[in-house]
Amino acid sequence: MKVAALILGILGGLFGIVGAIMVVFIGGIGGAFAAEGATQITGLGFAAIPLSLLGLIGGAMAMAKPKAAGIMMLLAGVGGFIAISAGFLLAGPLLIVGGILSLVAGKRPKKTVEISG
Repeated sequence: MKVAALILGILGGLFGIVGAIMVVFIGGIGGAFAAEGATQITGLGFAAIPLSLLGLIGGAMAMAKPKAAGIMMLLAGVGGFIAISAGFLLAGPLLIVGGILSLVAGKRPKKTVEISG
């Protein structure tokens, strides 16, 4: 489960960065045409970039520290949905599922091998 969390977290973080950059680009085009609320869209896109990086870092940490990684990925997934909604449509579910898998993997007891001799 840790490997799946690692893969989902990294993919979610990368897709989140791409989605956030696209939202910033769309907000910039709206600003060029003096559309109402374009600066707010651009600002939310810039806010989603650190959240995507948080998810990417959480995905990278999934093997070493699954609990912390799971919390980071869940925060990034939910925060990205709040910030840019449809721009996080691909990244959000990947980060949320990866975060849940990482938390579940962190709760599993480690198997111990007893050698009697």
